[in-house]
Amino acid sequence: MRTEHNDPPPAVHLTGVTRSYGRGDAQVHALRDLSVSIPRGTFTAVMGPSGSGKSTFLHCAAGLDTPTSGSVRLGDTELSGLSETALTLLRRDRLGFVFQAFNLLPALTVRENITLPLRLAGRKTDQAWLTEILHRVGLSARADHRPSELSGGQQQRVAIARALVTRPEVLFADEPTGALDSRTAAEVLGLLRQIVAESGQTIVMVTHDPVAAGHADRVLFLADGRIVDSMSAPTTDRVAERMARLGAWV
Repeated sequence: MRTEHNDPPPAVHLTGVTRSYGRGDAQVHALRDLSVSIPRGTFTAVMGPSGSGKSTFLHCAAGLDTPTSGSVRLGDTELSGLSETALTLLRRDRLGFVFQAFNLLPALTVRENITLPLRLAGRKTDQAWLTEILHRVGLSARADHRPSELSGGQQQRVAIARALVTRPEVLFADEPTGALDSRTAAEVLGLLRQIVAESGQTIVMVTHDPVAAGHADRVLFLADGRIVDSMSAPTTDRVAERMARLGAWV
């Protein structure tokens, strides 16, 4: 059972993060002195116009990219001082990733795709946990099927299960419903919402879709590399209105 805290320690904390590319007149600032905390056990959506820094934010928060300056902490771990090998191990052991592309191996079954991260890490599969995950994502009856035998929504459920099998501290999702129709997307988003509610999983999701953001606990709005606003208890209409004010649809 999830334990409630008045002030839970952050799962991810960014302090003064700037990410620049290029030099001189050609320099581009993807993130500018950005500071934010992501509380544990919450579902955070990150939105903003094209070029606002959403993907760079996710990449820096997840240790996939290194800030030009500033600090990124995963729990009590400062990422800036870690070697590339240490970062790779951290991403493998403590983080989960879901992308728009399902990235499933066609020759492997659902069960084999889900447990692939464990096999690559040389870790044994906890069969009880695997059974629970298969049930949670609604694929218990499909465990021995291959991706070609699944719908797009089912394939994304496999990708989510694969991200959860290592029991990550944070699950990062980059446009996870971008390749799905609206009905299937709603089912996947409902699943993510359920995972947060039932197991206290921390999820950070980049999306351009106000409907997707409406499933989150909080929405962070980025513009020109800065967080310019946030919204608690978001609804689709409120998010769409706020995005329109940012010029996202221009």
